[in-house]
Parts: sequence; C-alpha cells; structure tokens
Amino acid sequence: MALIDCPSCNKKISDKAQNCQHCGFTLGTASAEDLARKKSLNLYLKNQKIQTQSMIAMLLFVAGFGFMYWGGALPGDLQHSLAIGVAIIGFVWYIINRVRLIMLKRSN
Repeated sequence: MALIDCPSCNKKISDKAQNCQHCGFTLGTASAEDLARKKSLNLYLKNQKIQTQSMIAMLLFVAGFGFMYWGGALPGDLQHSLAIGVAIIGFVWYIINRVRLIMLKRSN
C-alpha cells in the first residue's frame, strides 16, 4: 500500500482507496482522460490565482506611487513613508508572483 496524490485536491491518499477521503473524488471509475482533465483544471486555477495576485500587487504599487507623488505629502511625513512602503511591497509582491508563474510553467 502506497500513498499517492489525489488528482483533485493533491492531498495524500492510499492507492487502494476508491474515493478521496478529503474531497470525495472517485478514483475507481475515473479514466486517464478524467484524471488529465482534472489536473489541467487545477493547473489553470492555480495560474489564475497567481495572476490575480499579480494584478493586486500591481495596483498596490501604482496606488503607493500615486500617493507618494500626488498625495500632497512632504518627504518625511507619515503619509509619504506609508506610500513608499506600499509601493515597495507591491513591487516585491509582483516580482515574486512573476517568478511563481515562471516556476509553475516550467514544472509542466
């Protein structure tokens, strides 16, 4: 008896199990095409999740940048410091998400 990854939720289950105890996916009646389709759907959903996070990170960067230059705060003010912090966080988060997308595409 070995542990395998469930095609639906990617949690460890027994290779003898007919159903996944975590998500209820039926392994016994699933064909190879069903398994490939489920894996493709999971990959697509993960890709979309990372792209959504990239968009949020980009919006944070632009908002921080906008507040920094057009917010009317002088350098050294709390608003100016927060705007710089938000812009840096947005930029770093965007770069991390782009690297995650590249790693996801290379894994397939």
